[in-house]
Amino acid sequence: MYILVWAEDDAGAIGKNGKLPWHLPNDLKFFKTTTNGQTIVMGRKTFESMGNRPLPNRKNYVLTRQNDYEAPGAVVINRLNDLPDEDIYVIGGSEIYKKFLPEADVLIRTKISGTFDGDTFFPEVNWDEWELVEETEGTVDEKNKYAHRFQTFKRK
Repeated sequence: MYILVWAEDDAGAIGKNGKLPWHLPNDLKFFKTTTNGQTIVMGRKTFESMGNRPLPNRKNYVLTRQNDYEAPGAVVINRLNDLPDEDIYVIGGSEIYKKFLPEADVLIRTKISGTFDGDTFFPEVNWDEWELVEETEGTVDEKNKYAHRFQTFKRK
């Protein structure tokens, strides 16, 4: 099963210059809790944006077209078929989400109110194919300045 996990603003922005365009500790904590102990896959650019380090306590896969790419602490793959037959949490970036979206079973989105300066966007989703099965409002406080909600969708 493929599970896509991401945060986006009202315009669908997910990144700017390889970084998140907002600071939202609640979302980082949610992401960590959601993916902890799981198998994750990301693209090369996402891996590099995290300092070329795998995320701890997860089985990390890096999907790239580069045959000789090395990602210490992660398994480098060149095809989706190289992933194990288990739940896979897809964590970005945009091109990787686009590859997995047609096969995805679950979408886990943090929706952040507002529009930020972004240069990378989540691919277009046909929301008629998805059902919202869970939604939780995030807490706004001095550290988490933006209204946000955590949403889980399952394919209809």
